[in-house]
Amino acid sequence: MSEAPAVAVEPPTSDADPFATEHLTTPEPLHHALREAGPVVRLSRYDVYALARYRDVHAALVDWQTFQSAAGVGLADFRHSKPWRPPSLLLEADPPHHDAPRRVLREILAPPALRRLRAAWQPIADDLVDTVLATQGTDFDAFEALAKAFPLRVFPDAVGLGPDGRDNLLPYGNMAFNAFGPVNALVQADAARAADLSAWVNAQCARQALTDDGFGARIWAAADRGDLTHEQAPLVVRSLLTAGVDTTVHGLAATLYALAGHPGEWQRLRERPDLARVAFDEAVRWQSPVQTFFRTATTDVAIAGSLIPEGSKILMFLGAANRDPARWNDPDRYDLTRDPSGHVGFGMGIHQCVGQHVARLEAEALLTALARRVERIELAGEPRRHLNNTLRSFAALPVRVRPAS
Repeated sequence: MSEAPAVAVEPPTSDADPFATEHLTTPEPLHHALREAGPVVRLSRYDVYALARYRDVHAALVDWQTFQSAAGVGLADFRHSKPWRPPSLLLEADPPHHDAPRRVLREILAPPALRRLRAAWQPIADDLVDTVLATQGTDFDAFEALAKAFPLRVFPDAVGLGPDGRDNLLPYGNMAFNAFGPVNALVQADAARAADLSAWVNAQCARQALTDDGFGARIWAAADRGDLTHEQAPLVVRSLLTAGVDTTVHGLAATLYALAGHPGEWQRLRERPDLARVAFDEAVRWQSPVQTFFRTATTDVAIAGSLIPEGSKILMFLGAANRDPARWNDPDRYDLTRDPSGHVGFGMGIHQCVGQHVARLEAEALLTALARRVERIELAGEPRRHLNNTLRSFAALPVRVRPAS
């Protein structure tokens, strides 16, 4: 990225609505058109600037000084409108306000904690797969039975949530990710439950609502030590509950969808269970459960000679970057021989998802359990998408399996 030169050209303009149903359902044609149009495209419908090529999306993600998050990572501009909830200290803040919360979470989610989780989660994944195969037979909805069930069983426990009300987590996350887009029908559909869902989640972030052996308790302990303020602690817990559930659920669903549609890759995983994390990361690249995020230009900036004026909102198409043929060979193919590292599905730079290794651990446990017990998995019907302004989500994923003998 560079500051604007003396002469900069206006980028091409598109009247496409990336939040329209057809683009949320099937984003690839729009992504292709935006990449082909140029490094920067002005989206006239919202007066924002789109980045869809890998090189430019990656550069914007790591340059937080020029492309700030503090004005909001959605369409709404926090400099001119009040956010619907207190901004996230991780996602919607920049240094120095971002530093302490991220440092605390990075320490809490360090390798020793992940080793303990791996030991605890693998038996739970084994039990879940055994139960599904015993009770649901060979045809079932893999979204409900596996991709949704496993994270909702293990991750709230790790945070320290009580057993009641966990069915609120996905609707709350759906609402939060919808809110990054325009106030369209998807946002309006959440309106009736917004107050109740927010109140429930906020209540779970209080010290007294959390067990004394989870991530939440360790966040509050960090506040007691002075590493955070006591006002920041519940917001950091909320970040875990917002970003740590939906993205993992839909990342797992994307992986199961990919493997069910690519029998050769499923056999490769069965033969080499150590590829479970590659299978997950390649699915995150291929499907990009988090499709878009916004930034705001802090100065006039030129990208390949195209001017983005100071104060403009920039819409980064993570999904388009993850299938950019300039970065990936045969990008539309799901391929376990590929090295998917470098994808921007978890972001990049200082705002990169701090819990991504926890998500990978969940995927490793579930995929390993499934690969041991299932000889073949295939789609048993048309998957049903759940539309969201930011997430590429599933509502149903019908599969047919052949249990291993």
